[in-house]
Amino acid sequence: MKLRISVGESSLTGPRPRNEDYVGLVTPADAQLEIKGALLAVADGISGGAGGAEAAEMTIRTVSADYYATPDTWTIQHALDKVVQAANRWVLSQARKHSQMAGMATTLSMLVLRGQRYVLAHVGDTRIYRLREQSLQCLTTDHVWDRPDMRHVLKRAVGLDDQLSVDYAEGLLQTGDVYAIISDGVWAALGEAELHKILMLYHTPQLMAEHLTRQALEQGGQDNASAVVVRIDQLGQDHLTDMLADALSLPVPPKLAVGDTLDGFTVTRVLHDARISLLYQVKNAAGQLFVLKTLQPARAEDKASCEALLNEEWLGKRVVSQCVPQILPLTREQRTHLYYVMTWHEGATLQQRLDAGHHFTINGVANIGQDLLRGLSMLHRLNIVHRDIKPANIHLGSDTRLRILDLGVALNTTLPMPEQMENPGTPSYMAPELFDGKLADRQADIYAAGVTLYHLLTRKYPYGEIEPFQSPRFGEPVRPSRYRPEIPAWLENLILKAIARKPEHRFETAEEMLLALEHGELRPIVIPRTPLIARARLVKWQWLAIISLCVNVLLIYLLMVS
Repeated sequence: MKLRISVGESSLTGPRPRNEDYVGLVTPADAQLEIKGALLAVADGISGGAGGAEAAEMTIRTVSADYYATPDTWTIQHALDKVVQAANRWVLSQARKHSQMAGMATTLSMLVLRGQRYVLAHVGDTRIYRLREQSLQCLTTDHVWDRPDMRHVLKRAVGLDDQLSVDYAEGLLQTGDVYAIISDGVWAALGEAELHKILMLYHTPQLMAEHLTRQALEQGGQDNASAVVVRIDQLGQDHLTDMLADALSLPVPPKLAVGDTLDGFTVTRVLHDARISLLYQVKNAAGQLFVLKTLQPARAEDKASCEALLNEEWLGKRVVSQCVPQILPLTREQRTHLYYVMTWHEGATLQQRLDAGHHFTINGVANIGQDLLRGLSMLHRLNIVHRDIKPANIHLGSDTRLRILDLGVALNTTLPMPEQMENPGTPSYMAPELFDGKLADRQADIYAAGVTLYHLLTRKYPYGEIEPFQSPRFGEPVRPSRYRPEIPAWLENLILKAIARKPEHRFETAEEMLLALEHGELRPIVIPRTPLIARARLVKWQWLAIISLCVNVLLIYLLMVS
């Protein structure tokens, strides 16, 4: 089921010499509509300001184009904020370059409709109204000065200030909702009672928009009049696997052996036979090698496992980087079973190298750390938390390139995902706060990266090995130099900062940790030693009480023997 809307728009010049309003409508089809949604916007160039019309038009054109070019893994609000801030910088740069454009600025009100939700972005005094079950509500607040003689003077607009503050809001859609984005030339001339009447009068959004603008001018409006009206005819899916429901109906393939063929891919090796999933090395008709991932036949009726595999494929397709294997863009028609195919790379995981007895040098681990953190920072910029960073999920190819594997439990908030385990990582690499029920975030990935570097250097774990379902207690980590005294202080302190018990004591971002690794001993990290009292988790008065008790016991003993 897809989101269906009806849209109408109208923009009239009125008594002004030119129209400084600009409206934008983008209603993509199919997958683009499901992932990014429909975008509707109205901008009103500041009246009397040179370049107001240009500011309004270019802002909407820029935002409309750039929003659909942002990564699919970004949230709508994050993507809108990025493109609006970029538009603000562009308007400011034009005003500074061209003296005749000094003061150019514009209001902006946008509505993105996707699935069963809306997200609005607003700055200025254009307004967004919603008519729901015959009740009219204004969803925005005018950014004007709260004085009778200055209520038409904007406090905020695109192009007014280097630091643009935009209002964002979101909510659920209902079938039959009508949303109207209107410039001040409409709402100021008509008033809410007349707006309500017109929106109730017509069923077609185009007639609503035309009547709003025409009526505003007929009632003496002295400004440009613009309106965009949209009606929700049918709600879409609000769940990623609902969008992939067609692929979800594919059967899980039977267990394959070397030489078996599936949709043109011939199995050459069984790479991994786990409790839930199967990985095969396969080759196509041209002899190119790939990796095919599917589920164990016993999981064929397990909807959660099937959804997780589809989510992993969807997420992997949106990470276009040399830091991860690339997913082949196979269509539903090219597959007869439930699986996905990704690129094959010669080499081995870091865990396989450890198991084979490989000794990692200090320089080698530092280089691995830099590549790992570049990959992590790329994932984090795409709003993806990996949640299972460990040597077994880090592949070092024969081309010397490091790749992060397995997005099967990765977390992304762009679209609601199926229910999964809250924190499905490997216990020894899980941050302390995850054992208290906190959901994994970027800080947890940084912690896991620190434990990975520690383990590569020492083959030990900083807080000891943690077994599944164990409730560990985190004291002071063992310094890696205890196992390898040749580890330099700058690298040891860097790892200790990454694996700190408290998230606020770790690096804030993967980029910060990467920078520390690149600078090395030139800018070493200083880790203050924890006092004995803090290490024992006792406050000062408790220590004083213990010492006082010991002294009293000693005095009593001396009295008794004297």
